[in-house]
Formats: sequence, structure tokens, C-alpha cells
Amino acid sequence: MSNKSFRRLGNAGPKVFPLALGCMGMSGMYGESDEAESIRAIHAAVDGGVTLLDTGDFYGMGHNEMLVGRALREMSPSAREKVKVSVKFGALRGPDGSWLGFDGRPAAVKNFLSHSLTRLGVDHIDIYRPARLDGNVPIEETVGAIAEMVVAGYVRYIGLSEIGLETAQRAQTVAPVCDVQIEYGLASRGIEEKILPGLRELGIGVTAYGVLSRGLLSGSVPQAKGDFRARLPRFSGENLAKNQVLAASLKELAASRGVTAVQMAIAWVLAKGDDIVPVIGSRKVAQVKEALGALDVRLSAEEVARLEAAVPAAEIAGSRYDPHQMAMLDSEK
Repeated sequence: MSNKSFRRLGNAGPKVFPLALGCMGMSGMYGESDEAESIRAIHAAVDGGVTLLDTGDFYGMGHNEMLVGRALREMSPSAREKVKVSVKFGALRGPDGSWLGFDGRPAAVKNFLSHSLTRLGVDHIDIYRPARLDGNVPIEETVGAIAEMVVAGYVRYIGLSEIGLETAQRAQTVAPVCDVQIEYGLASRGIEEKILPGLRELGIGVTAYGVLSRGLLSGSVPQAKGDFRARLPRFSGENLAKNQVLAASLKELAASRGVTAVQMAIAWVLAKGDDIVPVIGSRKVAQVKEALGALDVRLSAEEVARLEAAVPAAEIAGSRYDPHQMAMLDSEK
């Protein structure tokens, strides 16, 4: 199967291009961004074949959805009809950008959805998913509310994010789940032990974010004001220094293959299964083009093993989120 072949998101989901575009970074999470360049990046991704755009209603407190909505409106009709939009919901934020918790109640699901439809300027969301598990609301109730919206025509497919296998199993008893969005890459391989095999048994696909561990593997470090990575353990103090040594090993292997570290890291995820679609957080046209170049990199089993030996997951210093956020992840329990 070619890297460029479309991949189905689980047994119940749509077929999509093998790379998806994550739009979070276009709305302030990594510091200020250029809105016009962000629009160009979205268009470049779609022109390059990308069919799935990923956003969240809490990215920039609605700014990201409005940005994606503008990009959709400025596409040609032929390009627009190929594009699907995945939306995460549920995180509560204050006007100062603070995080106030999570709400997965059925009434909240429908409320969040109505605002997303308006900001995006669409009549339906292709994949709608809670960004986290609400510990106060059974997943069956949250998914049940989305399922009602599927019947009503406002949602096409149901997704989940950062949930554990038991939660996925419970959700699947209510309605078909097409995919789980979860962090997965050379630096974050925790799902390989139980979650990934379990999802495969359930017929649920994976959309993998954090493929580059937020730029860690590409040599990017927090510099801009407002870059949330400055608070992440992997980018702090001695951890960063240790991780940069591993990133250098990746860069060296990539150079020997004539590609970039970014392309090598993406190619590794593509090689881990045809049921996995990497979500690449590019916010500039050049980054989009570099990521698309990964589709030309086919890794042999020996190359995959060499990469895993050069960047051992067990040697990555620091957790992927801070302790408070890690405690909130159902996928880590």
C-alpha cells in the first residue's frame, strides 16, 4: 500500500488522505501567528491532497474555528467538497485564556455544536469529538448526545480523544466510533502496549497528534511569548538538553536517507499501520510542504527498528504534559 493511499478511519469512518492538518497552532498556542499565512497553509495542504482539517472550539476561544471557516469559504467549490472537518469540544476557558475544566453533559454537547457550526459557517461537522473525558459524566451520555446529532444531520461521524481502552469500549456500545485522536510518535509510544491493539480489535482508527512531540524532534524550542511549550516538562531544563541529543540522532539518520527529521518522524508513524493518520500541526506553507514530502519516504522494517533504537521512547526525558494535565488524561490511567 502506498503512503499516498487514502486510509479509512476505523470500520465506521470516512476515507481520508494519509496526513491531516492540525490547526491549533494557528491560534496562539505557540505564540503569535500570521492569519494570512495560516490561511495559505490550509490551502496549500488541501492543494497537496489533505482532506481532513482538525480544530477545537476552544483553540483561541473560537478564533481557530473562525479561521478555518474563512479558509473553507475561500476555497474553490471542487476543493471544498473534498474537505472534512474534525472538531474537538468540551474544554472551558475564561476570557483571559485560562482553563476552567471540561463539560461533557448532553446539553453542553449540543450547545458547543451549535456555536461550532456558526463559527465554521457549515451545516454539519464531519467528525465531532470530546477533547477529554468528563469524569463527572458517563461517556455513554456524551456519545449518546453526539449520536442524536448524527441522526439529526448535524454530525457525520463520532470520534474520541485521549481516552483509555475501557472508555472506548463503553462508547462503542452506544454508537460507532470512527477514531481516537491521541498523542503518538517516536517520542510518545505509550499507546502501543494496550490502547492501539485494543482499538484495532474494536475497529477504531487513530488520528495521531504530537508526531514531532510539539517540535521537540525537529529541533524547535519555545521562544515566542505565549508559547505553551515553555511549561511542558520535555522542554524544561535538563530534560530539554537530554532530548536534544535524541533529536540530533534522528536528524543524523534522516540526513543519511536524504530527508529531514520532520519527514523521518512522520514516515515512522505512517509505517506503524494503515489505520493511523498523522495530524501535522503546520502553520506555514513551507512546513506543510515539508510534511507532505514525508509521503515519499517509505521505511523498511530495518529502518523502523533503527529509528526506534536511535530515539528510545524510554529515554525521552519528561512527560508529554505537566503533572496536572497528565492526571486528567483517561488514556494515562
